[in-house]
Amino acid sequence: MADDMTRPAKGGGWTGSLIAGLAGLLIGGLAVGLYYGFQTPGRAQTEAIVRDYILAHGEILPEAMTRLEQRQAAASIGQHRAALERPFHGAWAGAENGDVVLVQFFDYACPYCHAVNADVDRLLREDPRLKVVWRELPVLGPPSEAAAQLSLAAARQGRFRPFHAAMFAAGRPTQAVIAAAVQAAGVVPEPPGAEGRAEIARNLELARNIGATGTPTFVIGDKVLQGAVGYQALKDAITAARARR
Repeated sequence: MADDMTRPAKGGGWTGSLIAGLAGLLIGGLAVGLYYGFQTPGRAQTEAIVRDYILAHGEILPEAMTRLEQRQAAASIGQHRAALERPFHGAWAGAENGDVVLVQFFDYACPYCHAVNADVDRLLREDPRLKVVWRELPVLGPPSEAAAQLSLAAARQGRFRPFHAAMFAAGRPTQAVIAAAVQAAGVVPEPPGAEGRAEIARNLELARNIGATGTPTFVIGDKVLQGAVGYQALKDAITAARARR
């Protein structure tokens, strides 16, 4: 997965949240003990209990961190869902009013985006109730940015899908590859404009808000999936999102 996006490191704050969550759990248990007549330890003793528990049961940390990340991602998705699921002009496919929306942040220079493109196409073929929204996230340098600007032009002109397909059928977005995709899709080249720059800036901010570290990143229901997770993981997330409706 591309990992070039600049965002705050999450180690300190997220680890602190995890420790606080575990401490809260244990302190809650101690409060129950007090209710039933046990002696409640002071702050220092409570912190020692939490530390000893974590050291003795280190295997819980990955699961606890994953659950914490999922809860925080779900909260952020809920806050930004409208912006996430609103496509830029024609940069979408499937059911216009789909009961589940799969949002993909992508970069034409990202090899993992190339790898998952067939999975997304398969999901669209198989699921008539699915809507897919693509969000440009050109984080891999000038060729990515050039391809993204023309992709946005294609979306404005109603030619996004053929341009998108032509780009992913080729290789990295060299000048020749981009020019060939423009011609194949019938896109009228446009110089980068304020609307396109604003869309990319908005996508970068949305990606940061949901904790995305690069491309591809998928948002499905209340879940964020990062990397080339494969067809089955995407399908399972769609099924879970549909079941929660």
